[in-house]
Formats: sequence, C-alpha cells, structure tokens
Amino acid sequence: MNIVRANTNNLETVAELFDLYRQFYEQPPDLDAARNFIEMRMSRNESVIFLALNEDGNGMGFVQLYPSFTSVGMRRLWILNDLFIHHEHRRKGVGESLLEKCRDFSIETEASGLILETRNSNRQARALYEKFGFDFDIYHAYYFFSTSE
Repeated sequence: MNIVRANTNNLETVAELFDLYRQFYEQPPDLDAARNFIEMRMSRNESVIFLALNEDGNGMGFVQLYPSFTSVGMRRLWILNDLFIHHEHRRKGVGESLLEKCRDFSIETEASGLILETRNSNRQARALYEKFGFDFDIYHAYYFFSTSE
C-alpha cells in the first residue's frame, strides 16, 4: 500500500471513491458532481487529500482534511472531514495508514491537532478513531445551523 497526497493526476480515482463515500451517507450517485467538487477543492488548494493506493495503483481509500484554526490555541487545526475505505479493502489497515499520514501531516504543519465528527451510529469508524487515539469529546456541544434547504 502506498499513501500519496492526491493531485489532479489522481482526480478520477479520488472522485470515484468520493462518490462511493457520499453514497455510504445515503446520497444518490453523482460521479460528475463528485468530480467537480473534488476538482474545485484541489484547484483552489482548499483541502488536502491523501489517497491509499494498492500495488497496482488502484484506489483503496482516501481522507480529506480542511484547514481551520484554533483562536484560543493560536495555531492551525485540521478538520478530518472525510475518511472512506472501499469495501473491498476494509480490515486491511488502510484506515490506520491514512490516519497515520494525517497525524504526521498535522505534526509537519505544526498544527494543534486533528478534529473530526462522525455519526453516532457509525460504530466501525468510531472504533477506529478511538483505537487510533482520538478522544471522544464530552466537554463540548456540537450545533449546526442550516442555511440551505
């Protein structure tokens, strides 16, 4: 397995995985929209995407980080927004390898750390995050205010 920072050369692979990721969260398939969304993030340098490739160069999974900041800590913070492993490659250490790459990247960029959210019902992801060392935050409430229909 090889973990690379994705760029436009990997656009199709990332877009296909991203479309599957969205379907996992009960969104209809839309490869064109997925491709456009990922291409915009890449072309505007709005996110960092790490891609896990197998020995044949095929995509096994990806993780997408968005930059943010902690005002109190006065440092960069990375939002681990998307993590997806193709069903054929689950339980092979792909998720752990992607998280290790994110941890190393956070250290390299002198960030205060990584923050993420996942559905309470996503037990596999929660177990992975907790096994990796993420702490479940019991001190902060998470709120969402929708500005779209």
